[in-house]
Amino acid sequence: MPLKVEFLFDFGSPNAYLAELVLPGIERRTGVKFEYVPVLLGGIFKATGNMSPFDSLRGIKNKPEYQALETQRFIRRHNATKFQQNPFFPVNTLMLMRGAVAAEFEGMFEPYFRAAYHHMWEEPKKMDDLETYRNAFISSGIDIDRLIARAQQDDVKKGLINLTTDAVNRGAFGSPTFFVGKEMFFGKDQLHDVEASIVEQTSQPVSKTA
Repeated sequence: MPLKVEFLFDFGSPNAYLAELVLPGIERRTGVKFEYVPVLLGGIFKATGNMSPFDSLRGIKNKPEYQALETQRFIRRHNATKFQQNPFFPVNTLMLMRGAVAAEFEGMFEPYFRAAYHHMWEEPKKMDDLETYRNAFISSGIDIDRLIARAQQDDVKKGLINLTTDAVNRGAFGSPTFFVGKEMFFGKDQLHDVEASIVEQTSQPVSKTA
């Protein structure tokens, strides 16, 4: 069986956006393809008692500044020139993530995914406002009215719940989370270990009789 490698994401996480920029390089070097799995970060936080750094670091001296420094180092290292902080952060992503599941069902995932990240972290907008959300996707050539209608259907709603619940059951507590087979990694700073695990798990053992 080919190795299953997954990227669990929520559009509201800037770290997930930054991490995703690195994935094509890992795919080229290792020959694997990441499976992109939409999850609802708010649901994960509720189920695990976790919270975003936006909340958890409030009032802590020095740590937020250091994390911002690490983010800038990551941006420079990977030449993430399009990234901009979203002034409306944090954004409620329920509509965005249901849209991602609907887009998967409708065969529109790739253009929807790229447009969502563009309007969240490259030309940032308040993407939990319905009118803003709709106009943003229309400007990107997405048939968003079709997806808005599809996202109201029970199979889409249950699909997002099931993906989120499964992520928690497998150990996830935030985004981005990666699974290489059954091995879990959290955060953009673990991508080196993600790649190393892929290489390790896909390496063919050398036959002693060869």
